[in-house]
Amino acid sequence: MTFHSMWAELLPIGRSAASGGYRRYAWTGADLECRAWFEEQARTRGLAYEVDRNGNQWAWLGDPAAGDAVVTGSHLDSVPDGGAFDGPLGVVSSFAALDELRARGTDLAKPLAIVNFGDEEGARFGLACVGSRLTAGALTTEEAHRLTDADGTSLPRAMEAAGYDPDALGADPERLARIGAFVELHVEQGRALDLTGDPVGIASAIWPHGRWRFDFRGEANHAGTTRLADRHDPMLPYAETVLAARREAEHTGAVATFGKIAVEPNGVNAIPSLVRGWLDSRAEDQGRLDTVVGGIEKAARAHADAHGVALDVVRESFTPVVEFDHSLRDELARILGKDTGTGITVPVLGTGAGHDAGILSGRIPTAMLFVRNPTGVSHSPAEFAAEDDCVAGVLALADVLEGLARR
Repeated sequence: MTFHSMWAELLPIGRSAASGGYRRYAWTGADLECRAWFEEQARTRGLAYEVDRNGNQWAWLGDPAAGDAVVTGSHLDSVPDGGAFDGPLGVVSSFAALDELRARGTDLAKPLAIVNFGDEEGARFGLACVGSRLTAGALTTEEAHRLTDADGTSLPRAMEAAGYDPDALGADPERLARIGAFVELHVEQGRALDLTGDPVGIASAIWPHGRWRFDFRGEANHAGTTRLADRHDPMLPYAETVLAARREAEHTGAVATFGKIAVEPNGVNAIPSLVRGWLDSRAEDQGRLDTVVGGIEKAARAHADAHGVALDVVRESFTPVVEFDHSLRDELARILGKDTGTGITVPVLGTGAGHDAGILSGRIPTAMLFVRNPTGVSHSPAEFAAEDDCVAGVLALADVLEGLARR
């Protein structure tokens, strides 16, 4: 089966006719269709198929118990109304790369596996990379059991409803001990490759990033009868803080986004009593991240004071910089630097997005390949990769798997 035919099979699953985006949320019908597709691809190729204790799917070529396995793959779930490429490109490319190796007659000395990590996007339960976090021990069984969706359904109940056993959720050190290297191919979530003119790149690191909640507390009052001079309107310092975040990010060379807001009492004719905004900020290094977030908070407090509004700032999550394994990264560059006839060059670039490879990097050697996204848009139906670039990604991944598994 070709890359194009596999891609065509996946394309309609979970796609919204209204938005053109995807709604493949963990343990829902669309996700289960994707999981059935993965199992079919594994069995069609004669691979040993299994689901681990955390619901991640595996397709093995060779004996997993032999150890030092080379693993590739990504995820099949999506953000709300997300694009087609984020995650699925890596899974489809993995099967296509295996087909390429078989067509070459490659004799692999190590086991090879393809994985679909569950609930990478966190769209349903609010936490990203659940499957890989559980496997790596970065999420405890107790924490996983407390995860619930917007309807109050817990993760264990959702898994049970989908026909999976949640009783074994937890760290999986024995599985990780089998893996010598994990390489994840992913569509680039930005335009760095488009600007350099390269179809494929290698990841250097994932930027440090975090989420902060800003609670602006004012005084609710009548929108039509309260004089402007008598107001303590928390919407005003919030709006000024949004603008300040853009200025601070530009000055620091970072990114900062207020992408979510909650307002109380949320009435058209009422001055708010509370405006709660969530800041997402990411930077190339810790110093820049500290600088941009500190500058935003300083500006927020000044604007809140000016309007007689109280402010609380709470850091809800934080991930330090993730450096991918340097020796594995350099090996990928060496492999792809060979004259393979593909015309592939290999720039090395950082990324502000999190991935399963980043979660696993503290436990096993990991690396990432990026495929050019000319729109620079991700988590949106506008996300895109050209067919030629997708094929270049498959060939690059095949070269990498061959180079790592033949040694």
